[in-house]
Amino acid sequence: MKLLHLLFPLLVGLGLVACDRPSGSGASSAVKVDSAPASAPAKPEIGLVMKTLTNPFFVEMEKGARRAEKELDIRLKVKTAAQEASIEQQIQLVDDLITARVAAIVIAPGDSQRLVPVLKKAIEAGIKVVNIDNRLDPEAILLAGLSPIPFISVDNEAGAYKAGQFLAKGITAPTQAAILEGIRSADNARQRAQGALRGLLENKFVKVVASETANWKIDEGYEVTRQMFAQHPDIQLLFAANDIMAIGALKYLQESGKTSVKVAGFDALSEAIAEVRAHRLAATIDQQAALQGYQGVVLAKQLLDGKPVPPVTLIDTRLVTASNVQ
Repeated sequence: MKLLHLLFPLLVGLGLVACDRPSGSGASSAVKVDSAPASAPAKPEIGLVMKTLTNPFFVEMEKGARRAEKELDIRLKVKTAAQEASIEQQIQLVDDLITARVAAIVIAPGDSQRLVPVLKKAIEAGIKVVNIDNRLDPEAILLAGLSPIPFISVDNEAGAYKAGQFLAKGITAPTQAAILEGIRSADNARQRAQGALRGLLENKFVKVVASETANWKIDEGYEVTRQMFAQHPDIQLLFAANDIMAIGALKYLQESGKTSVKVAGFDALSEAIAEVRAHRLAATIDQQAALQGYQGVVLAKQLLDGKPVPPVTLIDTRLVTASNVQ
């Protein structure tokens, strides 16, 4: 409980020839040029565009990208929007990187469709693009006249399915469940909602009575949970499509005395892991954010080197519970 009261306002508050002419009697004059040492070739510059740094998931993603920066001897320019829903700001960040003439852009887009036009502009400027975390809409890419963009992420639907299935395990009497969704225009949000729904409904005793978006935010996670329980006070199972919303939900549930409600999140943030250890959060899904950032930069460098890259790279997810938490 103490951890949540400290974490909640922190996350809410939680965007550098010289010439010499010798002279002498009877001597012919000549120009002597001192050749400067050849400068080392400039390191390729790769831009990393993320949704925000107010979510610890993206802090971990940057750590992985920084590791790749050191190993590959490239320069990394990290750009983030103020919030996960700041799509127009993310579009401007990509425009800024185009103006800066970076060699490649690795992007975790906040929206699966609205970023496509500016990324087309980047590609037409000769910039390589790699998509991580949330997948750009393949149809929107096709309609824009672009070839498929290499994508790195996890199977979000499968990961959320694990969480939903875990929540519903052992239920033998009629039980109400609810889902806190992410931004609905984001492909990973849709997949997580679908996966959790499938996992929950595998148990014939479980009924999902509410599924609402809290836009990946902790404060909205709190408020939307409050509203759902006002309408459906008997909810006993709750899946949140990221840990930030799950933490917001937990705060409401603890304040209202509903501590028997089983909650699962997604991302395996350190704060969520602490809640799992304390048996307040039933489960979370580890989608290896640092590895996604690392692999995104690695693929971008391979593209710059003219090497082939796979169209899709999926990273394993892991269900984290009190019985296996490390």
